Amino acid sequence: MSEQEIELDQDDLYEHYKFTASTGQDPLRVDKFLMNFIENATRNKIQQAIKAGNVLVNDVAVKSNHKVKPFDVVRVVLAHPPHENLLVAEDIPIDIVYEDDDVMVVNKPAGMVVHPGHGNYSGTLVNGLIHHIENLPTNSNERPGLVHRIDKDTSGLLVVAKTEHAMSHLSNQFYDRTTERLYYALVWGNVEGEEGTIEGNIGRSLKNRLQMSVFPDGEHGKHAVTHYKVLERFSYVTLVQCKLETGRTHQIRAHFKHIGHTLFNDERYGGNAVLKGTTFTKYKQFVDNCFKVLPRQALHAKTLGFEHPTTGEFMRFNSEIPEDIVQCLEKWRTYTVNQKE
Repeated sequence: MSEQEIELDQDDLYEHYKFTASTGQDPLRVDKFLMNFIENATRNKIQQAIKAGNVLVNDVAVKSNHKVKPFDVVRVVLAHPPHENLLVAEDIPIDIVYEDDDVMVVNKPAGMVVHPGHGNYSGTLVNGLIHHIENLPTNSNERPGLVHRIDKDTSGLLVVAKTEHAMSHLSNQFYDRTTERLYYALVWGNVEGEEGTIEGNIGRSLKNRLQMSVFPDGEHGKHAVTHYKVLERFSYVTLVQCKLETGRTHQIRAHFKHIGHTLFNDERYGGNAVLKGTTFTKYKQFVDNCFKVLPRQALHAKTLGFEHPTTGEFMRFNSEIPEDIVQCLEKWRTYTVNQKE
């Protein structure tokens, strides 16, 4: 039987994933293509799904050796709804910075996933929010209360909408870029100049689908702008403040890697290796100790400002730098002072 002849009753299936191959997609086996796209997926699971007829290319079930080409639409459909649609309220501690009838501002710790997704179906901020607040409004992605998000291993401030009006109003502010978002990041290398702007479209990497890449010529991805200024310089790393003009996935992480200053201990982007410094074993041990103190990318959403959806007042919130980043910075300060002596 050819792959075109495999028929499925798609009315009883739920879409779990949908990916459109980019213009630069080289012909690639569909199982390998999905391995690049789906976080935490194993080759065995993907091949089982293909064998069961659950992987469709342009709405036709295919075999593992089917080659994905530019603009192909690849979907994974299963007999049960996606787990993220089966939200369960959980009594999870939430660090609430501010709350009224319309909005809530929370300080998310590193390690907490914002919303359920593949491999993370419980213990997320959303699970805690629906326990804390009844009838949260949902956005177009069915994510209650969320108008923006930050990565699992990024700490810091998020605003949550408690009403439909607040969700619409806040979403428009993020779309119109009238919100204020300041991040602190520790990056590898000595950043040139005291301040600067990084521009370049951000989209899925054509080589590693779990990374975002910068496409300066604008052929792929979405327009992205990050302004930065240097706060403190250490021997081989720099503490910078980043002001987001746009809010793309992994924007700061991808932009700084693009200019040669990958975030410190950002495993996904290669920042968990010694990228700058000496070849001395003692120095490598020092960096390893920094990694142990700060076992994640050095990125914190420090300041968040927005117009209140009901009062119209511009509200600005600041959060303390988390202890893991504080300890890492102290180590670098001590190292730098000792180097100069």
